[in-house]
This record gives sequence, structure tokens and C-alpha cells, in this order.
Amino acid sequence: MTRAPYAADPAHSRGREFATEGGGARGQRSAFQRDRDRVIHSTAFRRLRSKTQVFIAPDGDFYRTRLTHSLEVAQIARTIARLLGLDEDLTEALALAHDIGHPPFGHAGERALAEAMAQAGGYDHNAHAIRIVARLESPYCDHEGLNLTWDTLEGMAKHNGPVAAPNWALAEVDRAYPLELGLWPSLEAQVANIADDIAYDNHDIDDGLRSGLIDLEQLLALDFVAALWRAVEKRHPNAPRDRQLRELVRDQIGVMVNDVVALTRAGVAGMTSVGDVRDAGGAIAGFSDAMAVEERRVKAFLYDNLYYHPEQIATAERAREVIARLFVAYSQDANTLPRHWREAMPNEEPERSRAICDFIAGMTDRYATRQCARIYGRAPEGLSNV
Repeated sequence: MTRAPYAADPAHSRGREFATEGGGARGQRSAFQRDRDRVIHSTAFRRLRSKTQVFIAPDGDFYRTRLTHSLEVAQIARTIARLLGLDEDLTEALALAHDIGHPPFGHAGERALAEAMAQAGGYDHNAHAIRIVARLESPYCDHEGLNLTWDTLEGMAKHNGPVAAPNWALAEVDRAYPLELGLWPSLEAQVANIADDIAYDNHDIDDGLRSGLIDLEQLLALDFVAALWRAVEKRHPNAPRDRQLRELVRDQIGVMVNDVVALTRAGVAGMTSVGDVRDAGGAIAGFSDAMAVEERRVKAFLYDNLYYHPEQIATAERAREVIARLFVAYSQDANTLPRHWREAMPNEEPERSRAICDFIAGMTDRYATRQCARIYGRAPEGLSNV
């Protein structure tokens, strides 16, 4: 496939923080292929299989977790990248890594850690993702971190756009290996970001319908969804309802992907380098104005009817309590920590609180629940509502 002139090129990557040997014995791969593979083989990525996407510690096997969500984002992102002539491996690496910094229990866990870390610099899952791949996840003998390319670190740091006020975790890495936080990222990073929106808008609808917390009649109040539903019913009038609903979700994803590709193609007209993308002064990959309106309505619907559903709020509060109680326990008595964490624990603040935060953020939902029960005798009941 022909590489577009505005695409990132692994042959012209800015390199890695730590110089390494060629590594040809492990296969002839581009720099961005190596980054993708390092993410996939990391323990932090594997832990996503038991971290909350929407539903906390779900009993059913069908609901999405952070891992399955990340795989779906990668699939959508790679499709868009191929259509635009971008580097598919860099796009996939960014999509797979975009949620790697999430703590247990999703946003409920993030709120708890942000509150606990208020006097130690705070907590942000995007910044923590950079901390994981650049400092914490260290399987190699010669350096700390996964030693990803500058291009991948930059995309992870700025996939939502330039960062004006990085928190301590991102600032620490940026000081050691400047990521030009004030500029826009590559198109590969922008595509990974919009693919995340497409994935969770539609797959959270799918999971919400499956759970019964939302129903089709509610959903059809959205004109965008209603029009596609009518088309599904017309094409497949005799199909079972559950198959029609799956068809609806696929159609919604397809319409959004086509919209992003059309708008982005228009936006890159005349661009001759990835530098043009970074100097554009704004996002290039995204939804058209009309689709952006519809997408915001979908998001608002999900917040009103799924994310802020009374059952979800109650479960999230119990999950937040688990994380808050763990932080207190570890702060008050280091003996409650596993030995290797206890032995490495700094004595001074804020480093001590940050190390505790690193430990908790790496937990899965179930491990956090077990640790809470071990320390306090029991964990809050009702940590799953599906």
C-alpha cells in the first residue's frame, strides 16, 4: 500500500529514549511494529482483560472490558488508517495503548485515586499510561520502560490534542524526553482518538441494550439512530430482534467511519509531510459538523441513560470506596503491601503516595476487591450490577 506523504514513517522515526542494538534476531520489523508488539506483550495490557469498561466486574461473559474495547478501537483505527494511507502499525499501537493507564473500576477508580493523590500531584489515566510504558513496565535488561519510539509516546500523550498543563507523571517523562506537548500529534494519533469515540459510542449502546439498562424505544429518540434502524428493518424485516440490533450497531460504526474518512481526506489536501499535520493548529481527523452534532447527542444519551443510570452510580460509588480504602490502608501501614512493593517503598512524600498509586492503578477489578476484603475483612457488596 502506498504511504501518504502526511503519514508517519517508521524509517524516519525520531528514535527511542534509550539507544538499543538492532535486535534483528527477533524478526525484521519496523520501529512501529515493535512498539505495537511491546504493548501487546506487556503485563499492563494483559490486565485490561479484567478492568471495567462500562460494567464493573460483570458476571456475564458478553460485556466488554478495557481489553476487548481496546481491541475494537484498534480494528476501527486500522481500517481508517488504511483508507487514508497512514501507518497502520503506529495507529494500532496507539489504539491498543490508549487505555493502558486506567485503574480498576474505570472512571470510579480514577476519581478515587485523583482524590487520594490531591496533595501528591493528582492522577490522570492518560498521563499514567505514559508513566507505565516509559517507566513502570520494565521487562528489558538495559533500560526502564518499554522504550517506545518518540512517535508512539507523542501520540499517547497528545491523542486528545496538545497538553498545556501536564500533570506530574507526564511532565516527568517530558522533561527526560521532550514530546512537544504544545503541538498537535500525528494523524495516526488523531485517528486512534476518533476511533475510540466511534467504538465506545456504539459498543456501549450494544452492552447497554444487552444489560437492559437502556431499551430500543429510548434509543430511537435519536434521529440518527432511528433512521438507521428503519433501514435495518427494511433490509431484514424477518430477522430476529437481537440480530437486527447487531446490524444497527454495525451500520452506525460504518456511517461514522465513512464520515471521518471523507472529512480527513479533505483536510489533508495539499499536505506533504507529517510536520504539516503537527503545524495545522487544530485536529484534522474527526467528524463532519453534521456528524459531530449527532455524535454529541449519542454521547449525551449514554450519559443520561447508561453511565448515570441509578444502578451504575450506586455500583460506581461502592467501587470508589474500595480504591479509597485501599489507599488509606497502604498509606497507614506499609505491611499491608506485597513484600517487593513494601521493600521498594520510598519514605518521603510525594514519592511514597505516588508509589502506592502506581500499585493500586495496576490492579484489576477483582484483585482490588480481594485486597480490600483481605485487609478489611470484607469488600463492599454489590460491586457488579449485571
